[in-house]
Amino acid sequence: MSEEHCSGDTCITCSDMAVEVRVVRLLDDAMAVVETGAGEETVSVALVSAGVGDTILVHAREAIGVVGTGHE
Repeated sequence: MSEEHCSGDTCITCSDMAVEVRVVRLLDDAMAVVETGAGEETVSVALVSAGVGDTILVHAREAIGVVGTGHE
């Protein structure tokens, strides 16, 4: 993966750790656009109940938990 997807020592695409990101908008097919701190990326939210403004944990482009709510 290219460095442009990474922010600091963590990356929502290739890190072994889950990374906190904020949901910017929900898309069709259980996908969402998230703000990573280094730009926006699209991730799956199929395993969680997330809304716009929520902070979610993402690992390998898959949301695995909601850690803060911020529903608009």
